Amino acid sequence: MRDLALCLFIFTLAKHVSSVPTKEQFQSCLSTISKNPNNLTKHTSDSRLYTASLETSSPSSNFLNLNFTSLKPILTLKPKSESEIKKAILCSKKLGVQVRTLSGGHDYEGLSYLSLTPFIIIDLVNLRSITINLTEETAWIQSGATLGELYYKIAKTSKVHAFAAGICPSVGVGGHISGGGFGTIMRKHGLASDNVVDARLMDVNGRILNRRTMGEDLFWALRGGGAASFGVVLSWKVKLARVPEKVTCFISQHPMGASMNKLVHRWQSIGAELDQNLFIRVIIDNSVEGGQRRVKTTFQALFLGGVDKLIPLMNQKFPEIGLRAQDCSEMSWIESIMFFNWKSGQPLETMLNRDLRYEDLYFKAKSDFVQKPVPENVFEEVTKRFLEQETPLMILEPLGGKISEVSESESPYPHRRGNIYNIQYMVKWRVNTVEEMNKHVTWMRMLYDYMTPYVSSSPRGAYLNYRDLDLGNNTRINTSFEDARIWGEKYYKGNFKKLGLVKGKIDPTNFFRNEQSIPPLF
Repeated sequence: MRDLALCLFIFTLAKHVSSVPTKEQFQSCLSTISKNPNNLTKHTSDSRLYTASLETSSPSSNFLNLNFTSLKPILTLKPKSESEIKKAILCSKKLGVQVRTLSGGHDYEGLSYLSLTPFIIIDLVNLRSITINLTEETAWIQSGATLGELYYKIAKTSKVHAFAAGICPSVGVGGHISGGGFGTIMRKHGLASDNVVDARLMDVNGRILNRRTMGEDLFWALRGGGAASFGVVLSWKVKLARVPEKVTCFISQHPMGASMNKLVHRWQSIGAELDQNLFIRVIIDNSVEGGQRRVKTTFQALFLGGVDKLIPLMNQKFPEIGLRAQDCSEMSWIESIMFFNWKSGQPLETMLNRDLRYEDLYFKAKSDFVQKPVPENVFEEVTKRFLEQETPLMILEPLGGKISEVSESESPYPHRRGNIYNIQYMVKWRVNTVEEMNKHVTWMRMLYDYMTPYVSSSPRGAYLNYRDLDLGNNTRINTSFEDARIWGEKYYKGNFKKLGLVKGKIDPTNFFRNEQSIPPLF
């Protein structure tokens, strides 16, 4: 059945190819409202059919899309002004092509640059200004900026401010914030999306709306509901967080075994209950020692304070890990970002490298939320399964704290009180063949199935920023809201209906859509 569906997809797409507007037609449209259309366009290729699983990965992300056949973009636009984005949207509507917006290019399923229908890419790389107001303790950030650029600007402006967001510097601000935004200080300061106080959105008609003119319902939807469903977010105004001049980090690695299983099991019970200033995540992966593959677990931590306060806290709450002062390092908050990226000691300018990616060419990821400690024997089984793969990975990040203080309906991100941690699963590989892909993805799906009894249910939760098309996707231009609930409620739970209603008001013709966009509900 799956092969038949793929054939039908290819047949349907083939019928569209002959009617796809050309690059020249699009530029002609732009020229009617712009004297110099070539200033904002960078041609990639004419649109033609291709199967993503047989191509090299996307132009800006080392991953392999596994789920559908796609058209190539007609062209990629790199606008230098907001007015050029408006022209691109209006021409796309006129010519009947879709728009994909690219900020950092880290979408796990590549929906920023893949489409089932003719499309263009609006790459926001040239729109990445950052303005910091220390009096207000806020920042305006254009969506094309990366987290690394934001963090670097904050660090050069203040020693006691930060922003509650992720640790990977090359992630684009636009996509990260609109999907929620996990980070090392989220237990103290909430998700990235929880700290948005204003936004500027260009809608389907080219209007620019801010929080006042868009209304609270649309502003609510942008903060965790996937902004690409509603328009193009041009910039975000965020609240900065106050942090100590010195924070403390540590890494504690252990070979997986009976004692290690007990440590991970113990962490499950306390990770979400610790002082909000303390974030301890667990990384389970492989290493090769003496020619033999071994599974290891790493505890990686950030404490918003000095080592003098951290050691007594750990001795009281998590003595099993045996932390000593000499195992810890005091540093600035910006240096902790380098620490979590295994780049301690490198120049802070490393944060400005927009090309930081996984070394492996391809990966498949999935996610879960956990509401009660997983039995200890589950980690024994995980160890056995990890020995079957060269580069498997599980990251367990504690929730609780500020995240749990916010109600499920306060923003589209619903995985709050009652969830003790989230899991990110990942498997990576280097060889670009269908056989290799199938082997690794099958392994990942089997691990995910194995974890079913131990994670959230009804629905089984998933995190939008770890996009997963295995959960379901919009297979038609006008996918019904009911059909989309299959995947939508896993990301948003009860908030999915409100997102559909907001979509029905701001974009009733469903112009801004992708394979997991919010369908309009009326």
